[in-house]
Amino acid sequence: MTDIALPMLLGFAVFMAGMKLMELALHRWGGGKLTALLEKATATPLHGLLTGTAVTAALQSSTAVTVMTIGFVNAGLMTFPRTLGIVLGTNIGTCLTTELIGLNLNQWAIPLMAISLLGWLASVLLREASPWHDPAAPEPGWFVSLRFGSLALFGFGLLLLGMTVMQSIAPAVEQTRMFAWFIDRADESVLWGIAAGAALTAAVHSSAAVIGMMMGLAAFGAMPVEIGIAAVLGANVGTCFTALLAATGGSPGGRFVAWSHLALNVGGCLLFAPIVDFLALASGWISASPAARIAHAQTIFNIVCSLLALPLCYLPIWHRPARPRTDDRLAA
Repeated sequence: MTDIALPMLLGFAVFMAGMKLMELALHRWGGGKLTALLEKATATPLHGLLTGTAVTAALQSSTAVTVMTIGFVNAGLMTFPRTLGIVLGTNIGTCLTTELIGLNLNQWAIPLMAISLLGWLASVLLREASPWHDPAAPEPGWFVSLRFGSLALFGFGLLLLGMTVMQSIAPAVEQTRMFAWFIDRADESVLWGIAAGAALTAAVHSSAAVIGMMMGLAAFGAMPVEIGIAAVLGANVGTCFTALLAATGGSPGGRFVAWSHLALNVGGCLLFAPIVDFLALASGWISASPAARIAHAQTIFNIVCSLLALPLCYLPIWHRPARPRTDDRLAA
């Protein structure tokens, strides 16, 4: 088991480090502008969906955007109805990472990291060598773009490197009895794959990492595409766990944001669970690569679920004024 556990842990650690570095760099690069956009461009659920998609694709974390939105509601900066479209958009925007992984860019991991390191060093040296350098003055925009853009690119290179390490254990995993037992159970019921995806995602707080694992196993033929897609459905449910934790103890509006996110993903999971085979077939029309088919299946799943739920966001019930609590009426 050591030849499986150690590379898996190492690859997963590198993958998560890349994800977090990319997320933090992108947040520092444009987080302030994206936060302002998130607050303003939510006049309608459709606007919120487009904004949520763009912000999530930029920050590379649906969880970060959902938690940020809960924070806005808790702080009274945004009302619950204005968040409904954002919740739908976060699911679509998060597909960018897995689609990029599905392009099989692993061989570019080291070159991308080398280029990004040169870019970061250039930003530092040019800043220090500039004749107008003033430590107290704000950095010019192109310095900031070069520095944090390079860090984000380095994070993506780490992500690809972690994927390569995790994929290397696929042949050894395929030979284990436990994995064979799981595949047999998952062949009997799609619920096994869904449960595995949900549990792993809730544990590691990253649906992209779990889906990346499934893509790596599928790429080497160790896991059928259908089981990988079932795990994708579960991963979308498991990713709600962090938002639910963030909403605990917050305002009712903040809790509604977290619960609406869970309702969307659970509803979508229940809708697609009976047609996993068709989803696998449909993704095969786009690409023949097993890993890419899992990425495409996630994109199809999230886009269809969000578009189906979008009309529900326009129902008048969401815009009814909240009833005052008993203690508020007494105080009045």
